[in-house]
Amino acid sequence: MAAPNETYINPQSFTLLGIPGLESVQHWIGIPFCAMFTVAVLGNSTVLIIIKRNPELHQPMYLLLAMLALNDLGICPTIVPKTLGIFWFNLREIQFNSCLAQMFFVHVLAAFETGILVAMALDRYVAICHPLRYSSILTPNILLGIGLLVVLRGVFMILPFLFLIKVRVSSFRSIVVPHTYCEHMAVLKLATDDTRVNRIYGLAVVFIIFWFDSSFITTSYTLIFKAVFRLPGKEARLKAFNTCTAHIIIIMLTYTLALFSFLGHRYGHHLTPYVHILLANFYLLVPTVVNPIIYGAKTKEIRLRVITMFSLRGTLSKM
Repeated sequence: MAAPNETYINPQSFTLLGIPGLESVQHWIGIPFCAMFTVAVLGNSTVLIIIKRNPELHQPMYLLLAMLALNDLGICPTIVPKTLGIFWFNLREIQFNSCLAQMFFVHVLAAFETGILVAMALDRYVAICHPLRYSSILTPNILLGIGLLVVLRGVFMILPFLFLIKVRVSSFRSIVVPHTYCEHMAVLKLATDDTRVNRIYGLAVVFIIFWFDSSFITTSYTLIFKAVFRLPGKEARLKAFNTCTAHIIIIMLTYTLALFSFLGHRYGHHLTPYVHILLANFYLLVPTVVNPIIYGAKTKEIRLRVITMFSLRGTLSKM
């Protein structure tokens, strides 16, 4: 065991503790984690397959949904396999560079997620407020540009996290990270160097992304609701609302979990450690599980094709 005042200079690896306070039951906690991973992979893969196989779904709304599903498929293997390795096989060690790589992908994919939700809010705004110009506004080139913008924004905002740790942080009071994955703040809290720049930049990134994205989404839906309430018939208003329901549920779920995780990590000093860790996992994993379920249930075109696909498989299996 390390001495209390020991300092680790440029460590080659870290040890991921898992969920502090729940070590004795982590093997049981691994079961719902594995279940969420399985459902997320199957659900998002199904959405991607359906959109790919049906040319009539190659429209902006469904292509953005495919981007969301692809992003969710990236989030799951970034954290779940290592987490299950900790829970079930005591595989706690992670190389320093691997830790930074995991940190990058975790945060950049989270940034992609909220960026895609912004693009989907734009899609719903154009579809409801400018339906006659929908195809001319959201052209394939515009969609490609939106996708590139989402990727570039995420990459260029998250890369400095790694650079600042590499350049400004070299000594740590411990190499045991009380987390299931290499989350930025969890690693930074172990540093003995001056991390004010790192923390300020981290807060700035969270504020910019959350403020810009939430403001854009709020503005879009304010305009959407105004346009919907001006529609002449009740049936038309209900139909317009129904096209937005799935997206609104996903937005509320994603932003609520992310906000609780962020506030709990930075200001919930009286919360027990395992609450922080569980929130940090749930805000990443729960949307990946729920997104395909909600869109499958609320989007008629996808729901019908899912039923058809599984009905066909059931019929073939009986032949």
